[in-house]
Amino acid sequence: MDRRKFIKSAGAGAAASAAIAAPAVAQSMPKVSWRLTSSYPKSLDTLFGISTQVAKRVAEATDGNFQIQTFAAGEIVPALQALDAVQNGTVECSHTLASFYIGKDTAFAFETSLPFGLNTRQQNAWLYAGGGLELCRDFMKKFNIHTIPSGNTGAQMGGWFRKEIKSVADLQGLKFRIAGLGGRIMSKLGVVPQTLGGGDIYPALERGTLDAAEFSGPYDDEKLGFQKVAKYYYYPGFWEGCANVSFIANMDKWNALPAHYRAIVEAACAEANALCMAKYDHGNPDALIRLVGTGAELRPFPQDVMQAAFKEAFALYAELAASNPNFKTFWDSFLPYWKKEQLWFRVAELPFDAFNAQAAAQLR
Repeated sequence: MDRRKFIKSAGAGAAASAAIAAPAVAQSMPKVSWRLTSSYPKSLDTLFGISTQVAKRVAEATDGNFQIQTFAAGEIVPALQALDAVQNGTVECSHTLASFYIGKDTAFAFETSLPFGLNTRQQNAWLYAGGGLELCRDFMKKFNIHTIPSGNTGAQMGGWFRKEIKSVADLQGLKFRIAGLGGRIMSKLGVVPQTLGGGDIYPALERGTLDAAEFSGPYDDEKLGFQKVAKYYYYPGFWEGCANVSFIANMDKWNALPAHYRAIVEAACAEANALCMAKYDHGNPDALIRLVGTGAELRPFPQDVMQAAFKEAFALYAELAASNPNFKTFWDSFLPYWKKEQLWFRVAELPFDAFNAQAAAQLR
């Protein structure tokens, strides 16, 4: 065989293959540009950070062809209008709490958490393995939205109070920033609930238009500076034993993505979900120590407050299940799952945690 003819022929074949393959590769990695509006300010590097984390992973996995530009609360729309912006296509996606939107339908609360509901691990179990996510997605289709779990705060603190709470009577007339169904429950105990985005809470506390405010836990609360304007730091935040953060996408835009792009977003959100909780578990202990060191006074909620709130919570759920078919669909799944999880955690997790906590306090 003529060597020069062979090389020439082989080179032509390779060039032809490249010409055929290049368009196929280009078609599999189309250029896509989305905008994400967060419900959180950039100062909250964990809750806003999940947005930049997801955007980074999506870009890396698509060789930069799928770009998600992230915007903090207020840069495009206010914090509590994120769902509307995604629903109507103003932006393609958001990181937000579904519970912010219970004014549209109380069933939105389930994807975030219920007062006296599941803890973080239990919530993930219900969403990923217990049918909860399928219920959430079926429900949110009505709002032209696809939803993905994408972060969690873990159990939250009960918030910052300008005066001490010694009994249920001290809650009467208290102007309290509290989101979701927790606000409705606390209103039954005499509280006047207020809904504000994270960046608006400090000035309201400072001016005295709020008497108390809950947001998250020590890591975030320290950044927002609440310890400067309210002295008493209460626990636990029984209205949020966890807070699942949702990545929501406009349904039409989501369906228009190639299947492998959708898979990449799902994977990036799953990673963000794990990293978010890890960062809080890492950062909250040191932040709590610093807050106490600068004068914050830790207080447990009195037992009569806890008991009264629990009673009102489950009375509210029964009422909502009777009046709202969407809520009932979730409740019929959630309640037996909640009971089952309490049984298991009471046997194994709770005794282990309680013993370790007592033993750690005795170590010198």
